[in-house]
Amino acid sequence: MFRPSGPSNPAVNRAHFFYSSMEGEEGVSSPRKDGKRKASNDVQIDNSQHVLVKIATLYAERLMNDICLIVGGVEYPAHRLILCASSEVFQVMLMNPQWSESHESRVVLKETPACSEIFGEFIKYFYTGKIKINQEIITPLLALADKYNVKDLIDLCVEYMCSHIALAASNNQLVTWYQYTLSLGHNVVALACQDFLKWNFETVAKGRDFGNCNQEILSRLLQWNDLVVTNEITLFHFIESWLEYQQQALLEEGVDPDVMESYLETLVYEVMSHVRFPMMSPRQLAELLVNPLTKKYKEFFIERMAIGMSFHNNQQDRIAQFLEDDTGRLLFTPRLYTSETFCSTLTIDNFTQFSFYQTRSLISSSPSGLAEHLGDKYCDWVVDFSPRGVWFPKSLLIVWRGTVEVPESVLGTVRVSITCKDETEEYIRVKIGLLVVGLQDGIEHIIRVVQKIFYFNKDDRLLNIDHVIPFEELNHSAVDKGLLFADFRFLVI
Repeated sequence: MFRPSGPSNPAVNRAHFFYSSMEGEEGVSSPRKDGKRKASNDVQIDNSQHVLVKIATLYAERLMNDICLIVGGVEYPAHRLILCASSEVFQVMLMNPQWSESHESRVVLKETPACSEIFGEFIKYFYTGKIKINQEIITPLLALADKYNVKDLIDLCVEYMCSHIALAASNNQLVTWYQYTLSLGHNVVALACQDFLKWNFETVAKGRDFGNCNQEILSRLLQWNDLVVTNEITLFHFIESWLEYQQQALLEEGVDPDVMESYLETLVYEVMSHVRFPMMSPRQLAELLVNPLTKKYKEFFIERMAIGMSFHNNQQDRIAQFLEDDTGRLLFTPRLYTSETFCSTLTIDNFTQFSFYQTRSLISSSPSGLAEHLGDKYCDWVVDFSPRGVWFPKSLLIVWRGTVEVPESVLGTVRVSITCKDETEEYIRVKIGLLVVGLQDGIEHIIRVVQKIFYFNKDDRLLNIDHVIPFEELNHSAVDKGLLFADFRFLVI
């Protein structure tokens, strides 16, 4: 966890003394070899600050260096001992006789311009253990730490990135972070970036960094069921913008027009095949008929839009053809749509003042289905939110033998209870999404998503979802993690 460094220690020049008994309890004498006991007066001295200053001085004043690293034409005098102790790569390079660098006093290293610019700070970290990390240098710094296998610095970079995902998105760096960490196997950061990308897709897609997303990752993104977006046609337009960015990039590279056209056609077919046209309304499908991209690749899009109309017209034979494989079934699976038709918001102002075991309720309604042939039927819902635990008071249970006292019970859980108000004999299959909104680095975004598929009927009208957020994280540790819930908000889909 990253915290701002405190004020410098005014007693930095003092040694720190810790009294300890290495052989027994303090004040108890220890036996000597001759059988007699002597008083234990050992004193353990911590003078590590002075040692660190001495080591840092070696680098700062270029004292007694035995090797010089040359990066981007700049010389960095250093010490083999420090380099080898800090980096396994330097240890092999400078100590293994089979490497030519082990016999040289001047070693030229080839780095990218971004890495060359911060190489001095990178080497200085070996001597001081200190380095300033920010959004501008984190990617090249991690690249250097990876290349030279500086494990402790890798851990620091990964921790920093995980703690500043929202800031990376606001600075148009999230896609770059995601692709880079994914390629190098930094799965913790990659997963955090992936979750932000899925749950805050529109925030990322509006930025210029979205154009840098490669086709493989975008295609994978479009197959996620927990992708949060206003509606499917909004997603279509973001993909359209991405395609325009790819075309502009090819034009700037001077690619042959015929080659470019063939490549763009392949891109359109690949990414647009993952758009779920059945999830668009007939009106939205009709609007696409006049879209320039749709006109250009008319045959492809007419076929995809026809699948959508088959869904709305309940053409079961036609739909069955696509349900035979996973890719086809995804076309008829809704994502997490946040349009007013499907989504309701519940907000708790001044969350820190919200009492334990208190409940906030929301009454909502949603269409009973997505297909046009189902008409305008709606289902009514009651959502009860208990963010600070659930309390069951002591009660009496009446049974055939009399009454039984049930003791009180407290559950330390963040619970959402969803009740279907409609009493129906038939089961209603419902996909429920809970989107929790929080702050990181002062940036509001969706920090957690919970999905459930549940079958409601007149005998099964209540669904309890516990641990929407870990209880301790929400009620005790949120500030420590940089997630602020002064005003708590979540969306129910």
